[in-house]
Amino acid sequence: NKEIVILNVKKGKDTPYYYKGKAYRRSDTLTVEIDRFELRRLAMQGMNIDYESRIASSQVLSFNTLETRLKEELGIKKISLDILKTLNLYNLDGYYNIAAELLADQNSIEFSGIDIVKYGKNTNTFLYRENVNKKSLLIQFYRAIELYEQYYCYEEIEEFNRVKKELIPKEAFREALANAMVHRVWDINSFIQIAMYDDRIEISSPGGLPHGLSEDEYLLENISVLRNPIIASIFNKLHIIEKFGTGITRIKEQYSGCISKPSFSISENRIKITLPVTDKRILQLNDDENSVYALLKNKTLLSRNEIDIKLGFDKSKTIRILNSLITKNIIDKDGKGLAVKYKLK
Repeated sequence: NKEIVILNVKKGKDTPYYYKGKAYRRSDTLTVEIDRFELRRLAMQGMNIDYESRIASSQVLSFNTLETRLKEELGIKKISLDILKTLNLYNLDGYYNIAAELLADQNSIEFSGIDIVKYGKNTNTFLYRENVNKKSLLIQFYRAIELYEQYYCYEEIEEFNRVKKELIPKEAFREALANAMVHRVWDINSFIQIAMYDDRIEISSPGGLPHGLSEDEYLLENISVLRNPIIASIFNKLHIIEKFGTGITRIKEQYSGCISKPSFSISENRIKITLPVTDKRILQLNDDENSVYALLKNKTLLSRNEIDIKLGFDKSKTIRILNSLITKNIIDKDGKGLAVKYKLK
């Protein structure tokens, strides 16, 4: 017979708010003091200002790379101040913003680049490493594409014809890379990281989800909250990204019908997209793993015990196989505890 009072506190417009001179936020069940970077972001949110809109540290910028791409994609003959204003790179108050500096041929912004590593058989073996920093985002983007093509594209002879093959879908890599560049947080001292392995590529970008976007909305729905709308708009005009909010869906579509599936890891300060190879020769499923895969392909959900019975495996063997397939990002768990069942991703 107790009365419950539910108090709804709506978000205010003029963030941040202070308690005894300090600002706080919720982190799961805890209340923690925010750092100076978060405080600055809250202040800009309160003023409806994006980080990329702030004045650039340098006002002497060249845009040869951007001009070349605009010529190719939009037929623009020569870049001008009016075009830069139209692209929202040059403010009406008479200054270049940070988005302009990031798209200029050179910039002085620390940690504005991409760190790319190609590993050998393990993470102790570096086959190649390159840091593309303080250069146009477009230079970074197309250099990463070049390295992808070098390591994950090849040709096969089929009926006397050379046929191009991809170990990892190129469109999935393009989407994941563009997604990282368009949505990253620029005031974190960290590079976008691309880790290339024999069986996968991991693309990790600084900053969690944009404010107001949930993990389910990010993964399951075509909803986009643009953290860097100026950069996103230019990437869209250059046909690097096709439509806002569809990147994750497009990545998943590239793996339709494949054994392995992409995975998405989201934390407070980083988003990582893992793109596995689709070539069965690289995946190298053994006979037992293929048996479990074939069984799950014909059944929606099966428990570990049901797999034991149908394939004649003992408990420990089935668990070992299931864990291997989970590690290879081929199957997933559904449910918890004794109710756990397994399904293809």
